[in-house]
Amino acid sequence: MVPTMEQALTAESHADVVTPQPLSGSRLELAGLIALGGVAGALQFSIAAAQILLTIAVVCWLGLLLVRHERFEAPRFFWPLIAYAGITLVSAAFSIDPRASFIDSKQLVLFLIVPIVYRFATGSRGLTLATVVLSCAAVSALIGIFQYGILHYDNLGQRPQGTLGHYMTYSGLLMLVIGVALARVLFGRGERTWAALVMPALAVAVALSFTRSAAVGACAAAALLLTLKDFRLLAVLPIVAAVFFAAAPGKVAARMTSMFNQQDATRRDRMAMIRAGEHMIGARPLTGVGPNMVLRVYPEYRDSDAVQKLNPHLHNVPLQIAAERGIPALLIWLWFLGTLTLDLGRLFYSGRQRFLAAAGLAVIIAMLAAGFFEYNFGDSEFLMLFLVLVTLPFAAEHTVSLKSEV
Repeated sequence: MVPTMEQALTAESHADVVTPQPLSGSRLELAGLIALGGVAGALQFSIAAAQILLTIAVVCWLGLLLVRHERFEAPRFFWPLIAYAGITLVSAAFSIDPRASFIDSKQLVLFLIVPIVYRFATGSRGLTLATVVLSCAAVSALIGIFQYGILHYDNLGQRPQGTLGHYMTYSGLLMLVIGVALARVLFGRGERTWAALVMPALAVAVALSFTRSAAVGACAAAALLLTLKDFRLLAVLPIVAAVFFAAAPGKVAARMTSMFNQQDATRRDRMAMIRAGEHMIGARPLTGVGPNMVLRVYPEYRDSDAVQKLNPHLHNVPLQIAAERGIPALLIWLWFLGTLTLDLGRLFYSGRQRFLAAAGLAVIIAMLAAGFFEYNFGDSEFLMLFLVLVTLPFAAEHTVSLKSEV
């Protein structure tokens, strides 16, 4: 039986106490931990609820820094993120509409998730949070399957999206959790059964969303994890693909195969977006057109072969960053990913936190693979879950330090 989030997190809060602390500090610790668990679960259902809980977690974290005189600590990859935030603000200052770009840059506040997870998800709490994420994703997947099968959300005009606002956000979150579930099955030391039971529902929900980018990302994550476990396990993937196409509804199978169709309208529009993005980069290589300005300037750079007259973004993460924020921002973002991947790899091969480290690596490859077809790094819900999952392995290794402990 899977424990409730409150029970699990409350138990963990008493298991990882660093030193005896004032009662106010203990309450902040517990409140912050529960709020963080709420963020990890709620963002799969409601961005508003998740951000309210994140605000509570931020307040508790700041309170602990003051009450317990704790040192500010974060994993190494956080500093490239800070640099990325800085270069984003520079881009906003040189934007064609600085005010609108600065307003859009408020999303940078979400980077605080990294030190918050690093502070609260220490020790075995990381495994508890992973279970929370898996369990909530299972519920979200079942909602999507219900929408497809009972409510007839079974076409491109009306796709399963759970309780979220967009099917791409919905499928993107499930894609990330597929990596977590498979990593636990392959590398977890316990609780593999729950992950194995959840995984089919996650995969089915992603397929029924008709979202090809999420399917590509999930397959890339699975391929990486199978390779890390045993290269020979890759032979399983063609078998899974054959079973999928044999069992999938005709519309779903047709949607997945359409990614190989050169005449597919979406594919042609994606290629046109690449050319438009290249022109934007050529025109403003250092600072880009500005955060949230692609939609406004798209008609100016629109390719003659484009299908859509307007596009809010370029459906490609590296291209979007370079066009929107400039080539220096892209290089800093690659620095962030390189640092993160290298440190996760070291953690995985050290034999410590293999499940969480493998899950983090799977999340990165899923984001990148899907991110060549969708600007998922700019989606708040996706970014929040991504940052939670890649920080968990480092948090599990972390011991809280006081300012006096230098």
